[in-house]
Amino acid sequence: MEPRLLALVLLCCAGLTRSLSITSADQSMFEKAQGEKVTLPCTFVLSEEDEGPLDIEWVLIPADNQKKEQIIIMYAVDRIYNHYYAAMTGRMQFTNPDPRSGDGSLDILNLKSADTGTYQCKVKKAPGVQSQKIQLTVLVKPARTKCSIEGSQEIGNDIILKCASQEGSPLLSYDWRRVAGTQELPATSVLNKNTGELLLKNASQDYSGTYSCVASNRVGTDECFVELNVTPPINTAGIIAGAIVGTLLGLFLLAFLVFCCCKKHREKKYEKEVHHDIREDVPPPKSRSSTARSYIGSNRSSLGSMSPSNMEGYTKTPYSQVPSEDFERTTGQNPNFAPSKVAAPNLSRMGAVPVMIPAQSKDGSIV
Repeated sequence: MEPRLLALVLLCCAGLTRSLSITSADQSMFEKAQGEKVTLPCTFVLSEEDEGPLDIEWVLIPADNQKKEQIIIMYAVDRIYNHYYAAMTGRMQFTNPDPRSGDGSLDILNLKSADTGTYQCKVKKAPGVQSQKIQLTVLVKPARTKCSIEGSQEIGNDIILKCASQEGSPLLSYDWRRVAGTQELPATSVLNKNTGELLLKNASQDYSGTYSCVASNRVGTDECFVELNVTPPINTAGIIAGAIVGTLLGLFLLAFLVFCCCKKHREKKYEKEVHHDIREDVPPPKSRSSTARSYIGSNRSSLGSMSPSNMEGYTKTPYSQVPSEDFERTTGQNPNFAPSKVAAPNLSRMGAVPVMIPAQSKDGSIV
């Protein structure tokens, strides 16, 4: 039986030497951050019996089993073909430019979250054929993390410090700490690491300071800061009273301005009306010289119409003077002339006809 056992061992060893084997099967899962680079290993060993052409093929296995595998890159007949998968064009390459050396590993550059999936490396060299599957997960680091405060920052109130990342793959975890001092949170604080909320109950002025929030997942971290300033309660009654007083003063000032404008407008309107009445009702005055000339002209016409028979009826009175400016003078200005009760211009307006009375001598004859 010993010869038979020896023959069996030799047969098994011969079979192993003829079989192609992949030596990087110990690492089958990778987690990387978006934007980074990953190397998917695929090293192999050939046997002397493997005499066929060497083919190395990387494929992406879809999550849906109904879909076909997608070839990413391939080495065949001493050539590299990398135009099969447009989503990775320019971002993938063999780690070793000559895969015949036994290294068919794949480099993927500038990773994206869509690159997450199951990749398979197939090595063929007849009669040997081997394959290996690798799971790749591309995670997004926390980014654009923002801190905020909810609630009135007054003594005795409950204040909530909020922290949230706008980017980042789950599961995200949040952690708060104080920047200065011991960095310990207040004794009354309650932290929710999943939501990023830090509740500060019954806040006091000792809670004031700078707080930091760190968001993290399996591939990275991000941080933000917020300043908390706890102050005494505001005197709301004083603020309301001040607002009312200010409003009343503003209304009073507005009413005063309206009153002044209306008063000024009425004064201007009255001045315009008075000026218009004066221009329409008062006739232009006549000059004294024109009045005298018209009076003399009238006397001359009257004398021209007299006859000796008509002249006998006139009373023998001294010859009256021609109207002049003395008619309008006062007694003090012309003591030798006694003004009549009715002025000459007024007599003309009433229709009176001035008459020239001739003077007579002492014997009764007309001079």
